[in-house]
Amino acid sequence: MSDSFLVAARIPMTRDGFERWLSTPVADLSAIANPADMFDGWLWDGRRADTEWDSADTGTTPREYFAERAEGACSGKSVDGVLVYRDGALEAYLLHLGYRERSIHTALLLLAATGPFTSGDTEDTVLFWAETGAGLWDADDDGWLAVLSVGRSGARFVDARDLTGTVAGLRPVEDRFFEMVERLAEEEESWAWDSGRDFRTETPRDPAFTDPSVLERPGPR
Repeated sequence: MSDSFLVAARIPMTRDGFERWLSTPVADLSAIANPADMFDGWLWDGRRADTEWDSADTGTTPREYFAERAEGACSGKSVDGVLVYRDGALEAYLLHLGYRERSIHTALLLLAATGPFTSGDTEDTVLFWAETGAGLWDADDDGWLAVLSVGRSGARFVDARDLTGTVAGLRPVEDRFFEMVERLAEEEESWAWDSGRDFRTETPRDPAFTDPSVLERPGPR
């Protein structure tokens, strides 16, 4: 099994909906109807997730979580990811090195909470999988770990879904993620490691990879 775990989604919403989602804390696990069933029907079928949600960071806002990720990535202290609003949708492609329960399950919980802010009547899909090269599986591959269905009235893990449209919609987001990875690799290669200075990059904060609103500190409404 790979040590690279990924969470990705493309969820249509208005810009206002995206901004409101960023600012809205997720109070508890009730955003997901069946968190313990997340692996049912997929590669880890039969494995229960009853305790893996204990570390999820409830009470936080998406802005707080994704700003923390971006800052950590700038100093090389955490993993990379994309979180932007583009072409009428939230786009997320988040890499985790190892099964880091707090980060992975918090990301899933925050994306589950997009339902009230979406602009469509159909249910959207959040993917969770592991892959050494950090790329997407094909839609009909058998390596998916969990599939979260998100609608206006809530979210639930499903044990079967046609992922053709979801994977096709995520291919441009995957490309953007690897554009960031390539830039980071070039910066690390050219860094003067013998200077004694800690590595620092602003690439994860680039608007192409992290929406500027994530990095803002909004005042009181």
